[in-house]
Amino acid sequence: MLRKTDLEIYRAIVAEQRKQRSVINLIASENYTSKAVLQAVGSVLTNKYAEGYPGHRCYGGCQYVDVVEALAVKRACQLFGAEHANVQPHAGSQANMAVYFAALKPGDRIMAMNLRAGGHLTHGREANFSGQLYRCCFYNVDRESELIDYEEVARIARRERPHLIICGASSYSRLIDFAAFSRIAREVGALLMADIAHISGLVVAGLHPSPVPWCEFVTSTTHKTLRGPRGGLVLCRQQYAQAIDSAVFPGLQGGPLLHVIAGKAVAFREAMKPEFIRYQRAVVANAARLSKEMAERGYRVVSGGTDNHLFLVDLRKSGLSGLEAERILESVGIVVNHNPIPYDPLPPAVTSGIRLGTAAVTTRGMTEADMVQIAEWIDVALKSRNHQRQLKELARKIRRFAHEFPVQA
Repeated sequence: MLRKTDLEIYRAIVAEQRKQRSVINLIASENYTSKAVLQAVGSVLTNKYAEGYPGHRCYGGCQYVDVVEALAVKRACQLFGAEHANVQPHAGSQANMAVYFAALKPGDRIMAMNLRAGGHLTHGREANFSGQLYRCCFYNVDRESELIDYEEVARIARRERPHLIICGASSYSRLIDFAAFSRIAREVGALLMADIAHISGLVVAGLHPSPVPWCEFVTSTTHKTLRGPRGGLVLCRQQYAQAIDSAVFPGLQGGPLLHVIAGKAVAFREAMKPEFIRYQRAVVANAARLSKEMAERGYRVVSGGTDNHLFLVDLRKSGLSGLEAERILESVGIVVNHNPIPYDPLPPAVTSGIRLGTAAVTTRGMTEADMVQIAEWIDVALKSRNHQRQLKELARKIRRFAHEFPVQA
């Protein structure tokens, strides 16, 4: 039907499907959903408008979508051990914005990890709404260890007296001590929010400490390691439930995307199964092995390794920028993103590093042995950057390899 209705869009989708099957995807924020999630997201629920919440909608005829959203909320609370969940945010950015609107007034001070140390745009970057509406201060990682220095975080918090402290990151490869952040927040009278967009799958599998017991608010995306559809999620303590719900609707959004919420509900149920825990263990093992293999080939891995699904590679000794490396690797079928390293001398649009993640390749069934091969291909590609014949032959090998691991779609 789509092919007859809109051939151009059909061709773009087919091309993207072909590409996803033909490349090694090491983008740390991407994954592949199950067929069940895809079916829910592509369902007739997209036809229904349902402003409000289950039992309290602005439209009639919502009895079935109420069931869907109620199940998603119930499963999210069960999965994370949370008192309240809002599953309506369209993305992680809206989830973070909902917390800010619920907990802060414009001009209040927030404190978060510096973007160039591993933080996120919505944690106070001046170009983002968070940096425009709120006064922001930042903590970094230690220059030598490249780990969070909790004593330094405490010193900054005492000096700046933020209203809200944000813990969580988009490119930090080590465990985060949420209890330590909680102690700091209590000392200075701040609320605490954890953004676990990247590690939420590891959290529910018990492979990373949970922030839920320590934080007033927890936000996440529902894709990445959680392996659901693209979307956002807010968890909070019951005392903040009404404020969060009001911030999402009517504060930020109109009608929720019920087809996406259905996909979230399916993903939450999938994450409760034992095989999901096995999958997350494999993700962590693959990241550790890929990190080790890159280090053994002479690349400096930021902080010396990883405890989660991702890590950063410092490319300065290779004479390449992160952007150059990203383009070289994409030309042979290995997809990564250029990413700042801590205290990066290059601008964010160029960077000195790349970020590698293993959630997507693990979903496709790749193992630690495959990480050895992938590290070798990355090394060969970067060292052969001026030899087009070698790069073309490498691209053929990688395409054949990728096709051995089907994308379930």
